[in-house]
Order: sequence, then structure tokens, then C-alpha cells
Amino acid sequence: MPDSFFSLTPDAVLAAVEQAGHATTGLCYPLNSLENRVYEVELDDDARTRRIAKFYRPGRWSRAQIEEEHALLAALDEAEVPVCAPLRFPDGATLHQAAGGILFTLFPRTGGRAPDDLDDATLTELGRLIARVHNVAGAMPLRHRPALSPATYGRAALATLTAPGGPAMAPGVGARYLAVADRICTVAEARWQGLATQTIHADWHRGNLLRGSRGWVVLDFDDMATGPAVQDLWLMLPARVAECPREVAALLKGYQQLRDFDDRELRLIEALRALRYLRYAAWIAARWSDPAFQRAFPHFATDAYWEGQTADLADQLRALEA
Repeated sequence: MPDSFFSLTPDAVLAAVEQAGHATTGLCYPLNSLENRVYEVELDDDARTRRIAKFYRPGRWSRAQIEEEHALLAALDEAEVPVCAPLRFPDGATLHQAAGGILFTLFPRTGGRAPDDLDDATLTELGRLIARVHNVAGAMPLRHRPALSPATYGRAALATLTAPGGPAMAPGVGARYLAVADRICTVAEARWQGLATQTIHADWHRGNLLRGSRGWVVLDFDDMATGPAVQDLWLMLPARVAECPREVAALLKGYQQLRDFDDRELRLIEALRALRYLRYAAWIAARWSDPAFQRAFPHFATDAYWEGQTADLADQLRALEA
């Protein structure tokens, strides 16, 4: 990880944007983001246009993987699906390299607010929106991005957590955590057999949706992957499938108006929820050298944290096996 990423300053951000071909007024301030570094900058044009500069965390995605994300966003924008697509620099590229080798891009400033409660009508509307994204994404198979699977979100996450230098777990809680996690991966692997996958957003939660004067906008395709379609549906639900059948029906009603859905994928939801727990812990562990993560997760790697994680995984395993 280049030191320049941890110490990225407004001056460095403005210098990168100007070197890429955009004059700025000098206005630059950081926005909330842990994974990447994101800034709002003001361009020195007649309208004093605001742009969002996103600097990608080095070592996470290659240039080819980021370009796949940009290609999908361009295709969705061309199909008039409401997404926040990257802008082209004066040389026609959407991706440039700053000092220290950090890749960055510019996005338009997008207004709106994340949704609160989702009633049935809104869920049906969002089901149609997800189907529209899948109709475009399904025709664009990924060549460089990893799949969302028990291997990547499960086994690979456990490898990160148990690697030398990983989070310290007390022997007792560590053994219990790993035993439950291994069982979750085994059950998930069985459920994955025989089901179709495609290009998906992969992180479709409320925080990645904005609703403004022009309707919905889908944000942050940073985690896009090849995976089951249901991954982009279940995070919209307020509870487990068995506990919210009306909401499930409303969401699928909208989705199936524009795209077929294999009902067998509903059996993946609790497996996907469990794998998300594992990946989240590994995500923190892999970035623990970043001071921003140490400030954001002060209890990470304590015995209390892993006791809580173990209890959550055990509860999820019971739901999964039921």
C-alpha cells in the first residue's frame, strides 16, 4: 500500500485533477468513505461545477477490473438506467493515475437521500429497477472480476482471518468461530450447485440508493461481481424470507415484470447473509494497517468482538440449516 494513499491531501487531490486536464478553483473537501478516498472538488469553469473525485485503494482492484466497472456503468447510462456513471477526462479516458500510482476517476455530483422505510409499492418499484440493471449487466459477462461465491466470500475470507498477522483471537473463541464458519461454507457450497450466475451490483443496500427530484439513482458498483441475481434483492428485505413474505412478493412482483427469476435462489439468502458476515470481518482485517479503520472499528480484534461474531454466526447457521 503506497504511503501516499494514507496521506492523500487536498493539495494532492487538486494536483491530480488538474494534471488530468481540469482546472480547479482550489475548493476540495473529503467525503465519508473507508474503502477508497473520496473528495468533492470545484472546477474552474463558468458554472463552478462540482465533481466527486474517487481515489481507489491500491491493491484492491486492478486497472482492468476498474475499467470493467466503468464499462458497465457506461452501458447502464446509455440504456437510461439511473446510475452515477464516471465522467470522461479531456483525453477521453475515465481512469487516470495520480502520484504514487493511485488510480482515480471523476463522477458527477448526485443529489438525493437514502430511503428510510420501504413500503410494498416502493419495493415493487425497486424490483423493476434491479431487473433493469440485470438486463444490461446480464449481457456483459466479467472477465477480470472474481465471483461472489462460498469460495471468495467464505473460504478466502477465512484465509485472511487466519493468516499470519491477522486479528488475534483467544484460542477458545477462535476455535468456535472457525468451526461455525467452516460449517457455513460447507452448507453454502451445497446450495450453490446448479444455479445460474451473472454480472450483478453485489452490494445493493439502502446506502447505495438515492432518491431525489428525478427519482432513484443507484450508486457504488465498486463490489460488482459474478453472482446469483438474488444477491441484489435480499438486502432490500426487512427480515428473513420466512418473516416477510409480503415484502418478498412485492419485490419479486416488480422484478418479474421485466426479467425471469428462479425461485430456488431464495434458498441462497441466508447463506448470502452468513457469507457477508465472514467477508465483512475479513475486509476489516485486511485493512487494519489503515489508521481510518482503526479509528472506525476500535473494538475489532478484542475478545468481546469475536465472541459477538461467533454468536451471530451460530445464530445464522441455525437459520441456514433450518
